[in-house]
Order: sequence, then C-alpha cells, then structure tokens
Amino acid sequence: MPVSPFRVRRFIVIFTISWLVLMADHALLLYWFEMPLTAAIIDSLISNITLLLTCLLAMNSIRYYVPDINQYMNVLAMCIVFTLLWVIVSKSLLHVSLDEVENYAFFLKRSMFIRASIGFLILGIFIMTVILWYNWQEQQLNESRKADAEKLAKEAELFKLRQQLQPHFLFNSLNSINALIGTRPQEARKMVQQLSDFLRGTIKKEETQWVTLQEELQYLQLYLDIEKVRFGNRLATDITTEESTLQQKLPALLLQPIVENAIKFGLYDTTGETVICITTNKQGSELVIKVSNPFDPETSSPRQGTGFGLKSVQRRLYLLFARNDLLTTETKENIFTTIVKIPQLSDASKGV
Repeated sequence: MPVSPFRVRRFIVIFTISWLVLMADHALLLYWFEMPLTAAIIDSLISNITLLLTCLLAMNSIRYYVPDINQYMNVLAMCIVFTLLWVIVSKSLLHVSLDEVENYAFFLKRSMFIRASIGFLILGIFIMTVILWYNWQEQQLNESRKADAEKLAKEAELFKLRQQLQPHFLFNSLNSINALIGTRPQEARKMVQQLSDFLRGTIKKEETQWVTLQEELQYLQLYLDIEKVRFGNRLATDITTEESTLQQKLPALLLQPIVENAIKFGLYDTTGETVICITTNKQGSELVIKVSNPFDPETSSPRQGTGFGLKSVQRRLYLLFARNDLLTTETKENIFTTIVKIPQLSDASKGV
C-alpha cells in the first residue's frame, strides 16, 4: 500500500520539531547545571546531530537486513552496536570541541553512562519503529501479491467455466443442424446463421464481465431462436421484466446456461408444448431473476435439473461475490424454478 506524500511530509515535520525540542531540552538542562550557555548549545548540537545521523545510518542498514520483530537478540545487538558507535563518535567530537571548557572533561566522563542510556533508549525506539515499518510494508506487499494471485486464479477459473459451457451447447446445435440438413435444409441454413451470430456475440462478450439485463436478454434471444429451430412449436418462452430492472447489471453470459438447463429439463422428458418462463424484478439492492419450466414427475426428477450448468453458474457467482446463497432452486407441483440473485455493486467494487 503506497504512502501518500502528504503523510510523508507530515511525518518529516513532526519528527523535525520533536528533534529540535530534544536539542533545546538538552541545552537547557546543561545550562541549568551551570554549564556556560555556549558550551551547553555546542554539547547539544554535537550530541543530537550525531545521534540523528546514527539513527539514519541504522535505518539505511535495516533496508538491507530487516530482522523479524521476534528476533529479539538480533534487534538488541543492533541497538547496542549503533549506541556504541554513537558514543564513540560523539565523545571524540565533544572532547575536541569543548576540551578548553573548565571541568568539562570531568563532567563528560561522569555523564557518559547517562548519555549512553538515553542514546540506547532513543536508538532502540527508532530502530524498533523502522523494523515495524518495513515489516508492515512487506506485509502489505505480500497481501497485494496474494490478492493479485487470487484475482488471476478467479479469472482463470471463470474463463474455464465459460469455455466448458460453450462446447456443450455447440455440439447440441451441430447435431441438430446435421439432423435438419436432409429433411429441412432451409431451417438448417437459418440455424447455421443464428449459431454464427450467437458465437460472434460470445466472443465479443468475453471482453467484458458486466452487462445490463437488457443486453443479456437480447443475447439470450439469439440462443432461444436457435433452440426454437431445434424443437419447433414444442418450445415457447414467456419473458416478463420490470422496466426498472433493464439497466441493472449482471455478469455476462449468466442466463444462457440456466435457460439451457430449463429447456433440457422441461423438453427432453415431456411431450407437447413447453413454456419456459423468465421473470425479473428488483428486491432491495438485488436483481432477482426466476427461470421456470414444467416437468413430468413420472418421467423426470427435479434433481436432474441441477447438473453441470447450474453448478457452474453457482460457482461463478461465488467467485464474484463470495456467497453461496445467490442461486437456489425450488419445485412446486410440476414446476421447477431456478432463482438467481445479483447484488448491484458500484463499478469500483465489482469483482473480476
């Protein structure tokens, strides 16, 4: 997760002000103990500037080796090493700069333990903060990579599901065309043209994941036209849509396998005309689509209507919305109904 420039600037400003306050307190404390003001200021400048440079050196070193926060000994050793480095450098510079001040050498010797303790505390806090920061950044990068990998996996699985559905319908259509060529060549040619239009629309829809209900129904009509050539007057459809639902969004190519399942379930084991009913309405923030078909309870079982087609749709909905309750089926007397609920999300929050 990238850090905004505003937050970086704000951190630098707060850090700078805090360090200036530390330097001022240092000088005032020495002046309080009757050290000349000039010497107190020089002591504060040398001690705190070298401490700041040591902190920055530690931060730069941690970039190349970031110990885990649970590696206590490594963190402790790092704090001790940088504290000793700071003590040696600052003590040498203070001796050179303030050696002429009366009793300063004796004061520096007696105060060195306190200086080292304070330096160790400040360096320890700084190093721990930097380690936590780098670990947090690494965690964010890992989560981002994991999310990208999951997204790619979802896209691959969705593509695989769509590819599995297309041959199933294509083979049925080709078999029907083959059967019509000898007896009804005109209808066979018509079906070839319709199949061509259907497949052309499929290829175009692979480029997008979301379409309006109106677009999906127009595409579904191509499929139904092909099936009506196959089944003739036996297949009839009744599509009832609320005007307010036509611009609702849903995953592209979602309805075709559901309707194909209804046709298979409703026509294969029955005789006479079969009406496939499709209704749409809006319930709260969800688009609800119902696909109903009759079946003969003596020759067909409702369980036969829950094969690969519906399972693939349910899996696709789960990949998009992480919910298993968006596709349900119910049987009432001799009517089998598939109910699909599509949550209406903003463009920014839609899944793959």
